[in-house]
Amino acid sequence: MKTPLLSRTPVAAALAAVVATLGLTACGVGGETTQASADACPFEADESVDTTVRIGYQKIPNGDVVVKDQRILENCLPNATIEWSNFASGGDVVQAFGGGSLDIGLAGSSPSTKALSAPLDLPVSVIWVHDVIGSAESLAVRGGEATDIAGLKGKTIATPFGSTAHFSLLQAIADAGEDASDYKLVNSEPEQIAPTWSRGDIDAAWIWDPTLSELKKDGGKVILTSEDTAKAGKPTFDLAIADDSFIEDNPEVLAVWAKAQDYAVKQIKSDPEKAAESVAVEVGVTAAEAQKQFEGFVFLDASQQVGADYLGGKLGQDLFTTAEFLLTQDGIAEVAPESDYADGVDPGPAEAAAGE
Repeated sequence: MKTPLLSRTPVAAALAAVVATLGLTACGVGGETTQASADACPFEADESVDTTVRIGYQKIPNGDVVVKDQRILENCLPNATIEWSNFASGGDVVQAFGGGSLDIGLAGSSPSTKALSAPLDLPVSVIWVHDVIGSAESLAVRGGEATDIAGLKGKTIATPFGSTAHFSLLQAIADAGEDASDYKLVNSEPEQIAPTWSRGDIDAAWIWDPTLSELKKDGGKVILTSEDTAKAGKPTFDLAIADDSFIEDNPEVLAVWAKAQDYAVKQIKSDPEKAAESVAVEVGVTAAEAQKQFEGFVFLDASQQVGADYLGGKLGQDLFTTAEFLLTQDGIAEVAPESDYADGVDPGPAEAAAGE
């Protein structure tokens, strides 16, 4: 378990101005969208907590948006103030942590690894695996453009730089024995990709839903997925990272937060129709589409997460492997010792949710 850090790094000051601007354009406080209010907390509520919890989320069809839409945290921490801020990518979430504007946030395994590596070295820890990414992130190409990654040499491929999709794209190019410099890779946020696709400005994109589904409806054909790169030994995840000082000072909040996430994961598995209704509200798809999108992920409850394959051990190794690859792509300045990535995983909240 990572030793909590009691002060922020100098990076915080450097990024504060950037994040302040970002917060005005990319964030919104929970309650601004239509939400399904649960009648009560699905487990024992904690009325002793009266702090403010700042959460960064993304519009990804997983348990995090189920928790948000069903107001589970608001019901289970009735005297706390829960602030939800929406971000377009994990890179933006990491920036927000650097500026001190988040306590908990969803970021993919690639940006989470960057947060733990130089030059950022942020005082954060991974506390939850929102999902293991499979076909939910894929490389879509225009029909007839190519049938494999080599066939896209010289073509324009869009992806959000620094994201898990970007990591999988670079890994697929490397695994094919090709050089990334032979491809025209462009940095595009998810909401920018569908319009540029429609205009014919890009030939392919490695991206996630709901954008991925839009591309497939507009003639896109999937030729590779993040499930393929995972089978090649480079899995990717959507993770929750939390500020170390917040973890140290608010164990009760993190325990309730993890129980809420665990409840949402179990709902996706046992009552996907209900969970899909919440995803539909938050992500902007139909309930049927949301339920279909669940198939592109592997969801883990708390008891699974604390095992040796994830928070209990191997996840730290996976982050270290990710860092080694990112270094070859100039994604980070240097790889930290492997122990730093292991120490950057804190299973405590998941253990509390699992009753261990």
